[in-house]
Amino acid sequence: MFCIKIKDIKALNENELRNRMKDLILELQIERSKVASTGVSSKVVKAKEIRRTIARIKTVLNERGASK
Repeated sequence: MFCIKIKDIKALNENELRNRMKDLILELQIERSKVASTGVSSKVVKAKEIRRTIARIKTVLNERGASK
């Protein structure tokens, strides 16, 4: 769920994008706490993908806001 392609992001409406972003932010917080408590570095890659997906969603939201 944490890696969403840009074409799939562009297909969603603003409410769905905001809900996905909230879910991803929550998932990122969970991953960060797992890394902090266990120190396992394999979770860092997952957190990086979540951050990138959040950035993609924010970019699409900003593009849509600028076009209006």
